[in-house]
Parts: sequence; C-alpha cells; structure tokens
Amino acid sequence: MIMEVFNFIPPMAQDKVKALLVEYPVEMKVVGKRKTKHGDFRKLPSGRVQITLNEQQNPYRFLITLLHEVGHHVAFINHGFRIQSHGKEWKNCFRSVSVPFLVEEIFPQPLLSVFAQHLKNPKASSDTDQQLGLALRAFDPPTHKKAIFELPMGIHFSLDNGRVFQKGPQRRKRFECCEIKTGKTYLFQPNAEVNQMN
Repeated sequence: MIMEVFNFIPPMAQDKVKALLVEYPVEMKVVGKRKTKHGDFRKLPSGRVQITLNEQQNPYRFLITLLHEVGHHVAFINHGFRIQSHGKEWKNCFRSVSVPFLVEEIFPQPLLSVFAQHLKNPKASSDTDQQLGLALRAFDPPTHKKAIFELPMGIHFSLDNGRVFQKGPQRRKRFECCEIKTGKTYLFQPNAEVNQMN
C-alpha cells in the first residue's frame, strides 16, 4: 500500500515517507475523493488502525494530509485513544512528523513558509487555515469554482448538490450565508469552493 501512496506525493518526499511508515507502520488506503474530508484515521473493530487518504492531484495537499493522519497515529501510540482528536498531543505529534519534510526540495516557496507557520498551531483541517488553503490552491488543477472569501457580498452561489445560497457577512472566521430555498443561515469556511452565479 506504500507504493500506492507514492503515486500521489512529491517525488523528493518518497524516502522520508517510507522511513516514517517503517517507524510507524499503519494500514493505509487511498480512496476516491470525498467532499467533507481529505483523509481520516480510525481504529477498526479488529483493533487495527487505518488511515484513508483521498486521491489527490495536488501532491502537496496529499502529503500534508498524510502527515496530519500519521500525526494522529503517533499521538494515539504515545498517549492512547482517550485524548482529544486535535488537542495538544496531536499538534505536537503532527509537528514532529512534519518537520523533516520542511525543505525546499519537497515544498516550493511560498508554500513551505506557509506550512511551517501552520505547524506552529495546526488546525483540525488544512481547509480551516485560510493562508494554507490559499497557498495549496495554487497547486490544484484549474477549476471554475471560487472560494467563498473571493465572492462579493450578497452574490448568489450554488453547491454541487444544487442548493443555492446568498453570501452574507463574515462572523469571526466563517461567512454567514442564507439558503435561498429555506431562508436558513449556514456558516461557510472562507476557503470553501462554490459555483458563483450571475
């Protein structure tokens, strides 16, 4: 399964990933793209642990997700399964496994410095860190979609499932958006990608 992972990461990261997975062996599976997450770590009913990672055309997003999930694995090895999923134990472990990858041979500038900044206090998802999300988008395949923060106030946008919203004000980090059909208000991450409507 390690060989499958190599299809999605930057070539210069392969030796470091191999060494990491030798030190912390874990069942790993690459799956089709999911809308709500890039990867996950879980304990299976058998007692084994498994990391699943979305297929990804952006090798840097895939690598950061892999390191995020291996961070969970290391945190649970060191501290057990009763810790907070994205608490201080995970943050320290994610940082620890990621630091060897913070080199220009693997991450291009300015992504390297943005990822290093992210690791000072990592968020539960790379998507919730607006700076990291924006830096990663530069390496995504071209798309007609726009991030919520790029849209003008009051404009209508749609999701892939056809639901239509109107962009509202920003509250702390997220944007309040009103669903046109129901009138209900939902909060959207600034980096959420949507279809702008005219």
